[in-house]
Amino acid sequence: MVAMGRALMMEPAVLLLDEPSAGLSPVKQDETFLRVHEINRAGVSVIMVEQNARRCLQICDRAYVLDQGRDAYTGTGRELMKDPKVIQLYLGTLADEV
Repeated sequence: MVAMGRALMMEPAVLLLDEPSAGLSPVKQDETFLRVHEINRAGVSVIMVEQNARRCLQICDRAYVLDQGRDAYTGTGRELMKDPKVIQLYLGTLADEV
């Protein structure tokens, strides 16, 4: 979180985030995703690598899901949230409830 704040002090056009939710409590994870979404809406392009696929897909405009290091699924966050294969492999059966 401190690293993200330091990066934003430079007023970047693009912000690259690697696992911004790693090691955070669920409440802080929620706050982090909300802030990332706000940063993007303020005009900063955000490129994020994230294991929490469900949360990431909820806020992203464009997503690339890798499988075995290859680009397996591409689309908007909303499209991939509804893709049966993405649900089965990465989101689990609870995806419909979110």
